Amino acid sequence: MQMFRGPLTALPAAALALGFCFTPAAADTSKDVLKNYADIAQAGYEDSLDTAKTLKLAIDAFIAEPTEANLRGARAAWIAARIPYMQTEAYRFGNAIVDDWEGRVNSWPLDEGLIDYVAAAYGDESPENELYVANVIKNVSLTIGGKTLNTAKLTKELLADDLQEAGGVEANVATGYHAVEFLLWGQDVNGTGPGAGARPATDFDPKNCTNGNCARRAEYLSTVTDLLIDDLAWMADQWAEGGEARKVIADGSDEEGLTALMTGLGSLSYGELAGERIKLGLMIHDPEEEHDCFSDNTHASHFFDALGIRNVYLGRYRRADGTIVGGASVSDLVKAKAPEVDAEMRQKLDATMDAMNTLYLRALTTESYDQMIGEDNDEGNKVVQDVVDALLAQTKAIERAVAALDLKSIEFEGSDSLDSPEKVAGE
Repeated sequence: MQMFRGPLTALPAAALALGFCFTPAAADTSKDVLKNYADIAQAGYEDSLDTAKTLKLAIDAFIAEPTEANLRGARAAWIAARIPYMQTEAYRFGNAIVDDWEGRVNSWPLDEGLIDYVAAAYGDESPENELYVANVIKNVSLTIGGKTLNTAKLTKELLADDLQEAGGVEANVATGYHAVEFLLWGQDVNGTGPGAGARPATDFDPKNCTNGNCARRAEYLSTVTDLLIDDLAWMADQWAEGGEARKVIADGSDEEGLTALMTGLGSLSYGELAGERIKLGLMIHDPEEEHDCFSDNTHASHFFDALGIRNVYLGRYRRADGTIVGGASVSDLVKAKAPEVDAEMRQKLDATMDAMNTLYLRALTTESYDQMIGEDNDEGNKVVQDVVDALLAQTKAIERAVAALDLKSIEFEGSDSLDSPEKVAGE
Protein backbone atom coordinates (compact mmCIF):
# COMPACT_ATOMS: atom_id res chain seq x y z
CA MET A 1 0.00 0.00 0.00
CA GLN A 2 1.34 3.41 -0.93
CA MET A 3 1.42 5.76 2.04
CA PHE A 4 2.07 9.47 2.31
CA ARG A 5 5.60 10.30 3.33
CA GLY A 6 4.38 12.79 5.93
CA PRO A 7 4.04 11.77 9.60
CA LEU A 8 0.36 10.89 9.63
CA THR A 9 0.39 9.03 12.93
CA ALA A 10 -0.39 12.21 14.85
CA LEU A 11 -3.54 12.92 12.84
CA PRO A 12 -7.10 11.95 13.74
CA ALA A 13 -8.13 8.36 13.09
CA ALA A 14 -10.19 9.40 10.06
CA ALA A 15 -7.03 10.68 8.40
CA LEU A 16 -5.05 7.46 8.78
CA ALA A 17 -4.42 4.80 6.18
CA LEU A 18 -4.91 7.14 3.26
CA GLY A 19 -2.95 5.15 0.71
CA PHE A 20 -5.41 3.92 -1.87
CA CYS A 21 -5.03 0.84 -4.01
CA PHE A 22 -7.92 -0.17 -6.23
CA THR A 23 -7.84 -2.12 -9.47
CA PRO A 24 -11.09 -1.85 -11.43
CA ALA A 25 -12.49 -4.44 -13.77
CA ALA A 26 -11.49 -4.04 -17.40
CA ALA A 27 -15.09 -3.27 -18.37
CA ASP A 28 -15.33 -0.16 -16.21
CA THR A 29 -16.79 2.78 -18.13
CA SER A 30 -17.47 6.46 -17.51
CA LYS A 31 -20.90 5.45 -16.19
CA ASP A 32 -19.21 3.21 -13.61
CA VAL A 33 -16.95 6.08 -12.60
CA LEU A 34 -19.89 8.45 -12.23
CA LYS A 35 -21.91 5.95 -10.22
CA ASN A 36 -18.99 5.58 -7.81
CA TYR A 37 -18.64 9.37 -7.71
CA ALA A 38 -22.29 9.61 -6.58
CA ASP A 39 -21.84 6.74 -4.10
CA ILE A 40 -18.93 8.55 -2.45
CA ALA A 41 -20.96 11.76 -2.27
CA GLN A 42 -23.84 9.91 -0.61
CA ALA A 43 -21.49 8.30 1.92
CA GLY A 44 -19.78 11.61 2.70
CA TYR A 45 -23.00 13.50 3.30
CA GLU A 46 -24.42 10.63 5.35
CA ASP A 47 -21.29 10.71 7.53
CA SER A 48 -21.64 14.48 7.81
CA LEU A 49 -25.24 13.99 8.94
CA ASP A 50 -24.33 11.30 11.46
CA THR A 51 -21.55 13.36 13.03
CA ALA A 52 -23.85 16.39 13.18
CA LYS A 53 -26.36 14.29 15.11
CA THR A 54 -23.58 13.30 17.51
CA LEU A 55 -22.73 16.98 17.82
CA LYS A 56 -26.35 17.71 18.74
CA LEU A 57 -26.26 15.07 21.48
CA ALA A 58 -23.15 16.71 22.92
CA ILE A 59 -24.74 20.15 22.71
CA ASP A 60 -27.92 18.89 24.38
CA ALA A 61 -25.83 17.46 27.20
CA PHE A 62 -23.97 20.74 27.55
CA ILE A 63 -27.12 22.85 27.61
CA ALA A 64 -28.66 20.54 30.21
CA GLU A 65 -25.54 20.81 32.36
CA PRO A 66 -23.42 23.78 31.22
CA THR A 67 -20.06 22.79 32.67
CA GLU A 68 -16.61 23.37 31.22
CA ALA A 69 -16.21 19.60 30.74
CA ASN A 70 -19.43 19.40 28.72
CA LEU A 71 -18.41 22.44 26.69
CA ARG A 72 -15.15 20.70 25.83
CA GLY A 73 -17.19 17.67 24.77
CA ALA A 74 -19.37 19.77 22.47
CA ARG A 75 -16.32 21.42 20.95
CA ALA A 76 -14.69 18.05 20.32
CA ALA A 77 -17.87 16.85 18.62
CA TRP A 78 -17.86 19.94 16.39
CA ILE A 79 -14.27 19.28 15.31
CA ALA A 80 -15.14 15.64 14.58
CA ALA A 81 -18.15 16.73 12.54
CA ARG A 82 -15.92 18.80 10.27
CA ILE A 83 -13.89 15.78 9.13
CA PRO A 84 -16.43 14.17 6.77
CA TYR A 85 -18.06 17.42 5.72
CA MET A 86 -14.85 19.02 4.45
CA GLN A 87 -14.20 15.95 2.31
CA THR A 88 -17.48 16.61 0.46
CA GLU A 89 -16.43 20.05 -0.78
CA ALA A 90 -14.96 18.55 -3.95
CA TYR A 91 -18.61 18.18 -5.03
CA ARG A 92 -19.41 21.88 -4.84
CA PHE A 93 -18.41 23.70 -7.95
CA GLY A 94 -19.42 21.18 -10.59
CA ASN A 95 -22.83 20.42 -9.09
CA ALA A 96 -25.19 23.38 -8.97
CA ILE A 97 -27.43 21.69 -6.40
CA VAL A 98 -24.50 21.55 -3.98
CA ASP A 99 -23.09 25.00 -4.68
CA ASP A 100 -26.49 26.66 -4.32
CA TRP A 101 -27.00 24.92 -0.96
CA GLU A 102 -23.50 25.23 0.50
CA GLY A 103 -24.03 28.71 1.88
CA ARG A 104 -26.59 27.36 4.34
CA VAL A 105 -24.02 25.14 6.05
CA ASN A 106 -20.52 26.55 5.50
CA SER A 107 -20.69 30.31 4.87
CA TRP A 108 -17.68 32.27 6.13
CA PRO A 109 -16.32 34.65 7.20
CA LEU A 110 -19.16 35.89 9.36
CA ASP A 111 -19.88 39.13 11.16
CA GLU A 112 -20.38 37.55 14.55
CA GLY A 113 -21.95 40.69 16.00
CA LEU A 114 -25.14 39.71 14.20
CA ILE A 115 -25.50 36.73 16.52
CA ASP A 116 -24.08 37.64 19.94
CA TYR A 117 -21.95 39.99 21.99
CA VAL A 118 -18.49 40.92 20.73
CA ALA A 119 -15.38 42.56 22.13
CA ALA A 120 -15.10 46.35 22.10
CA ALA A 121 -12.30 46.17 19.53
CA TYR A 122 -14.82 44.74 17.04
CA GLY A 123 -16.37 48.20 16.73
CA ASP A 124 -20.01 49.20 16.80
CA GLU A 125 -20.86 49.80 13.14
CA SER A 126 -20.00 48.94 9.57
CA PRO A 127 -20.87 50.99 6.47
CA GLU A 128 -21.46 47.72 4.59
CA ASN A 129 -23.68 46.02 7.18
CA GLU A 130 -26.47 47.58 9.20
CA LEU A 131 -26.65 44.37 11.27
CA TYR A 132 -22.94 44.37 12.15
CA VAL A 133 -23.70 44.41 15.90
CA ALA A 134 -27.41 43.54 15.80
CA ASN A 135 -26.97 40.84 18.48
CA VAL A 136 -30.08 38.79 17.85
CA ILE A 137 -29.47 36.83 21.05
CA LYS A 138 -29.85 40.01 23.07
CA ASN A 139 -32.61 41.71 21.09
CA VAL A 140 -36.17 40.46 20.58
CA SER A 141 -36.66 42.68 17.53
CA LEU A 142 -34.39 44.04 14.80
CA THR A 143 -34.75 46.63 12.07
CA ILE A 144 -33.70 45.48 8.63
CA GLY A 145 -34.09 47.82 5.68
CA GLY A 146 -36.44 50.01 7.67
CA LYS A 147 -38.71 47.11 8.61
CA THR A 148 -39.07 45.62 12.07
CA LEU A 149 -38.38 41.91 12.46
CA ASN A 150 -39.69 40.04 15.49
CA THR A 151 -36.85 37.88 16.85
CA ALA A 152 -38.47 36.88 20.14
CA LYS A 153 -38.59 33.23 19.07
CA LEU A 154 -35.32 31.88 17.69
CA THR A 155 -36.87 29.51 15.17
CA LYS A 156 -35.26 27.71 12.25
CA GLU A 157 -37.28 29.88 9.90
CA LEU A 158 -35.99 33.08 11.52
CA LEU A 159 -32.39 31.96 11.26
CA ALA A 160 -32.53 30.50 7.76
CA ASP A 161 -35.04 32.75 6.00
CA ASP A 162 -34.77 36.12 7.75
CA LEU A 163 -31.25 36.38 9.16
CA GLN A 164 -29.06 34.34 6.82
CA GLU A 165 -27.50 36.91 4.46
CA ALA A 166 -30.00 39.48 5.78
CA GLY A 167 -29.97 42.70 3.81
CA GLY A 168 -28.11 40.95 1.01
CA VAL A 169 -24.89 40.94 3.06
CA GLU A 170 -23.02 37.65 2.74
CA ALA A 171 -21.22 38.21 6.05
CA ASN A 172 -24.57 38.01 7.87
CA VAL A 173 -24.13 34.31 8.58
CA ALA A 174 -26.77 33.02 10.97
CA THR A 175 -26.69 29.29 10.17
CA GLY A 176 -24.28 26.43 9.58
CA TYR A 177 -21.10 25.07 11.07
CA HIS A 178 -19.49 28.46 11.68
CA ALA A 179 -22.46 29.87 13.57
CA VAL A 180 -22.27 26.82 15.84
CA GLU A 181 -18.49 27.25 16.08
CA PHE A 182 -18.82 30.89 17.16
CA LEU A 183 -21.35 29.99 19.82
CA LEU A 184 -19.15 27.21 21.22
CA TRP A 185 -15.85 29.11 21.21
CA GLY A 186 -16.73 32.80 21.05
CA GLN A 187 -14.50 35.32 19.34
CA ASP A 188 -10.81 34.63 18.93
CA VAL A 189 -9.48 38.01 20.08
CA ASN A 190 -5.82 36.96 19.93
CA GLY A 191 -5.09 38.16 16.40
CA THR A 192 -2.05 36.24 15.16
CA GLY A 193 -1.02 35.45 18.72
CA PRO A 194 -1.59 32.12 20.47
CA GLY A 195 -5.04 31.07 21.61
CA ALA A 196 -8.48 30.34 20.18
CA GLY A 197 -11.87 31.61 21.31
CA ALA A 198 -12.41 31.22 25.05
CA ARG A 199 -16.14 31.52 25.69
CA PRO A 200 -16.97 30.33 29.22
CA ALA A 201 -19.51 27.59 29.82
CA THR A 202 -21.40 30.00 32.06
CA ASP A 203 -22.50 31.92 28.96
CA PHE A 204 -25.12 29.16 28.67
CA ASP A 205 -25.99 28.79 32.35
CA PRO A 206 -29.14 30.73 33.34
CA LYS A 207 -28.41 30.05 37.02
CA ASN A 208 -24.88 31.46 36.89
CA CYS A 209 -25.08 33.60 33.76
CA THR A 210 -22.16 35.51 32.28
CA ASN A 211 -22.56 38.10 29.50
CA GLY A 212 -26.35 38.01 29.72
CA ASN A 213 -29.10 36.25 27.76
CA CYS A 214 -27.88 32.76 28.63
CA ALA A 215 -31.19 31.01 27.98
CA ARG A 216 -31.54 32.63 24.55
CA ARG A 217 -27.94 31.77 23.72
CA ALA A 218 -28.66 28.13 24.53
CA GLU A 219 -31.86 28.32 22.46
CA TYR A 220 -29.96 29.70 19.48
CA LEU A 221 -27.26 27.02 19.76
CA SER A 222 -29.84 24.24 19.91
CA THR A 223 -31.89 25.62 17.02
CA VAL A 224 -28.96 26.29 14.71
CA THR A 225 -27.64 22.77 15.27
CA ASP A 226 -31.05 21.26 14.50
CA LEU A 227 -31.11 23.32 11.31
CA LEU A 228 -27.66 22.04 10.34
CA ILE A 229 -28.94 18.49 10.73
CA ASP A 230 -31.96 19.28 8.55
CA ASP A 231 -29.78 20.74 5.82
CA LEU A 232 -27.33 17.83 5.83
CA ALA A 233 -30.19 15.32 5.76
CA TRP A 234 -31.60 17.08 2.71
CA MET A 235 -28.29 16.89 0.85
CA ALA A 236 -27.71 13.25 1.80
CA ASP A 237 -31.14 12.51 0.29
CA GLN A 238 -30.17 14.27 -2.96
CA TRP A 239 -27.31 11.78 -3.49
CA ALA A 240 -29.28 8.69 -2.43
CA GLU A 241 -31.02 6.49 -4.99
CA GLY A 242 -33.71 8.58 -6.66
CA GLY A 243 -32.23 11.84 -5.35
CA GLU A 244 -31.98 14.84 -7.64
CA ALA A 245 -28.18 15.21 -7.49
CA ARG A 246 -27.65 11.54 -8.34
CA LYS A 247 -30.24 11.70 -11.14
CA VAL A 248 -28.49 14.67 -12.76
CA ILE A 249 -25.23 12.71 -12.84
CA ALA A 250 -26.84 9.42 -13.89
CA ASP A 251 -29.16 10.83 -16.55
CA GLY A 252 -26.72 13.26 -18.10
CA SER A 253 -24.10 12.43 -20.69
CA ASP A 254 -20.73 11.00 -19.69
CA GLU A 255 -19.11 14.27 -20.73
CA GLU A 256 -21.46 16.29 -18.54
CA GLY A 257 -20.82 14.07 -15.54
CA LEU A 258 -17.05 14.07 -15.95
CA THR A 259 -17.12 17.82 -16.48
CA ALA A 260 -18.92 18.25 -13.16
CA LEU A 261 -16.40 15.99 -11.45
CA MET A 262 -13.30 17.68 -12.84
CA THR A 263 -14.73 21.19 -12.38
CA GLY A 264 -15.18 20.43 -8.70
CA LEU A 265 -11.60 19.20 -8.35
CA GLY A 266 -10.00 22.09 -10.20
CA SER A 267 -12.10 24.84 -8.66
CA LEU A 268 -11.59 23.65 -5.10
CA SER A 269 -7.88 23.08 -5.66
CA TYR A 270 -7.27 26.46 -7.28
CA GLY A 271 -9.62 29.35 -6.64
CA GLU A 272 -11.28 28.24 -3.42
CA LEU A 273 -8.61 26.44 -1.38
CA ALA A 274 -5.30 27.76 -2.74
CA GLY A 275 -6.75 31.23 -3.33
CA GLU A 276 -9.63 32.40 -1.16
CA ARG A 277 -8.99 30.19 1.87
CA ILE A 278 -5.21 30.24 2.02
CA LYS A 279 -3.32 32.73 -0.18
CA LEU A 280 -5.59 35.69 0.61
CA GLY A 281 -5.08 35.42 4.36
CA LEU A 282 -1.35 34.85 3.89
CA MET A 283 -0.98 37.92 1.67
CA ILE A 284 -2.66 40.28 4.12
CA HIS A 285 -1.65 38.37 7.28
CA ASP A 286 -5.23 38.51 8.51
CA PRO A 287 -6.56 35.86 10.93
CA GLU A 288 -10.10 36.91 10.00
CA GLU A 289 -9.46 35.17 6.67
CA GLU A 290 -8.82 31.75 8.21
CA HIS A 291 -11.59 29.25 7.70
CA ASP A 292 -12.29 27.86 11.21
CA CYS A 293 -11.21 31.04 12.93
CA PHE A 294 -12.95 30.71 16.31
CA SER A 295 -11.73 27.18 17.09
CA ASP A 296 -8.26 27.36 15.47
CA ASN A 297 -9.21 24.26 13.49
CA THR A 298 -8.27 25.70 10.09
CA HIS A 299 -5.34 23.34 9.56
CA ALA A 300 -7.77 20.39 9.71
CA SER A 301 -10.30 22.03 7.39
CA HIS A 302 -7.62 22.57 4.76
CA PHE A 303 -6.27 19.03 5.18
CA PHE A 304 -9.64 17.36 4.71
CA ASP A 305 -10.55 19.61 1.76
CA ALA A 306 -7.40 18.39 0.03
CA LEU A 307 -8.16 14.81 1.02
CA GLY A 308 -11.61 15.16 -0.56
CA ILE A 309 -9.99 16.06 -3.88
CA ARG A 310 -7.84 12.96 -3.63
CA ASN A 311 -10.83 10.80 -2.72
CA VAL A 312 -12.76 11.83 -5.82
CA TYR A 313 -9.87 11.44 -8.25
CA LEU A 314 -8.96 7.98 -6.92
CA GLY A 315 -12.58 6.93 -6.44
CA ARG A 316 -12.19 5.83 -2.84
CA TYR A 317 -13.50 7.18 0.48
CA ARG A 318 -12.92 5.90 3.98
CA ARG A 319 -16.14 6.34 5.93
CA ALA A 320 -16.32 7.52 9.51
CA ASP A 321 -16.84 3.91 10.66
CA GLY A 322 -13.73 2.75 8.80
CA THR A 323 -15.50 1.01 5.92
CA ILE A 324 -14.50 1.82 2.35
CA VAL A 325 -16.65 3.13 -0.49
CA GLY A 326 -14.71 2.62 -3.70
CA GLY A 327 -14.87 1.60 -7.30
CA ALA A 328 -14.07 2.80 -10.78
CA SER A 329 -12.32 6.18 -10.77
CA VAL A 330 -11.50 9.03 -13.08
CA SER A 331 -7.89 8.03 -12.45
CA ASP A 332 -8.63 4.80 -14.33
CA LEU A 333 -10.02 6.74 -17.28
CA VAL A 334 -7.05 9.10 -17.41
CA LYS A 335 -4.59 6.22 -17.09
CA ALA A 336 -6.21 4.41 -20.01
CA LYS A 337 -5.78 7.47 -22.25
CA ALA A 338 -2.52 8.97 -20.94
CA PRO A 339 -0.77 6.93 -18.24
CA GLU A 340 1.93 9.56 -17.81
CA VAL A 341 -0.73 12.18 -16.97
CA ASP A 342 -2.33 9.91 -14.38
CA ALA A 343 1.08 9.20 -12.85
CA GLU A 344 1.77 12.93 -12.62
CA MET A 345 -1.65 13.58 -11.11
CA ARG A 346 -1.10 10.97 -8.42
CA GLN A 347 2.33 12.42 -7.66
CA LYS A 348 0.88 15.93 -7.30
CA LEU A 349 -1.88 14.64 -5.03
CA ASP A 350 0.78 13.03 -2.83
CA ALA A 351 2.83 16.24 -2.82
CA THR A 352 -0.21 18.25 -1.73
CA MET A 353 -0.92 15.86 1.13
CA ASP A 354 2.75 15.98 2.15
CA ALA A 355 2.52 19.77 2.40
CA MET A 356 -0.78 19.48 4.27
CA ASN A 357 0.78 16.97 6.67
CA THR A 358 3.55 19.45 7.46
CA LEU A 359 1.03 22.22 8.10
CA TYR A 360 -1.17 19.95 10.20
CA LEU A 361 1.67 18.74 12.40
CA ARG A 362 2.99 22.25 12.87
CA ALA A 363 -0.46 23.27 14.12
CA LEU A 364 -0.43 20.37 16.59
CA THR A 365 3.11 20.89 17.86
CA THR A 366 4.27 24.46 17.28
CA GLU A 367 1.70 27.15 16.47
CA SER A 368 -1.84 27.48 15.18
CA TYR A 369 -2.70 28.36 11.59
CA ASP A 370 -3.51 31.99 12.38
CA GLN A 371 -0.03 32.36 13.86
CA MET A 372 1.52 30.76 10.76
CA ILE A 373 0.06 33.44 8.50
CA GLY A 374 1.14 36.26 10.81
CA GLU A 375 3.42 39.04 9.63
CA ASP A 376 7.16 38.56 10.26
CA ASN A 377 6.74 34.80 10.69
CA ASP A 378 8.92 33.66 7.80
CA GLU A 379 8.99 30.01 8.81
CA GLY A 380 5.24 29.74 9.36
CA ASN A 381 4.51 31.71 6.17
CA LYS A 382 6.67 29.29 4.19
CA VAL A 383 4.78 26.26 5.50
CA VAL A 384 1.53 27.83 4.31
CA GLN A 385 3.01 29.00 1.00
CA ASP A 386 4.28 25.46 0.36
CA VAL A 387 0.66 24.29 0.58
CA VAL A 388 -0.40 26.94 -1.94
CA ASP A 389 2.41 25.96 -4.29
CA ALA A 390 1.48 22.29 -4.07
CA LEU A 391 -2.18 23.07 -4.81
CA LEU A 392 -1.21 25.18 -7.82
CA ALA A 393 0.97 22.39 -9.19
CA GLN A 394 -1.86 19.96 -8.51
CA THR A 395 -4.25 22.18 -10.46
CA LYS A 396 -1.91 22.13 -13.46
CA ALA A 397 -2.03 18.34 -13.32
CA ILE A 398 -5.84 18.46 -13.13
CA GLU A 399 -5.83 20.62 -16.27
CA ARG A 400 -3.73 18.00 -18.06
CA ALA A 401 -6.12 15.27 -16.89
CA VAL A 402 -9.02 17.33 -18.29
CA ALA A 403 -7.20 17.52 -21.64
CA ALA A 404 -6.53 13.77 -21.59
CA LEU A 405 -10.25 13.15 -21.14
CA ASP A 406 -10.98 15.54 -24.01
CA LEU A 407 -13.37 17.64 -21.93
CA LYS A 408 -13.91 20.96 -23.65
CA SER A 409 -16.02 23.33 -21.58
CA ILE A 410 -14.36 23.47 -18.17
CA GLU A 411 -13.50 26.69 -16.38
CA PHE A 412 -12.14 26.60 -12.83
CA GLU A 413 -13.06 29.13 -10.14
CA GLY A 414 -10.50 31.90 -9.82
CA SER A 415 -9.29 34.13 -7.01
CA ASP A 416 -7.94 37.68 -7.02
CA SER A 417 -5.20 36.59 -4.65
CA LEU A 418 -3.87 34.33 -7.41
CA ASP A 419 -5.09 35.99 -10.61
CA SER A 420 -4.84 39.68 -9.71
CA PRO A 421 -2.75 40.00 -6.54
CA GLU A 422 -2.28 43.71 -7.16
CA LYS A 423 -5.99 44.19 -6.42
CA VAL A 424 -5.60 42.54 -3.02
CA ALA A 425 -2.44 44.49 -2.23
CA GLY A 426 -4.23 47.73 -3.10
CA GLU A 427 -7.18 47.15 -0.79
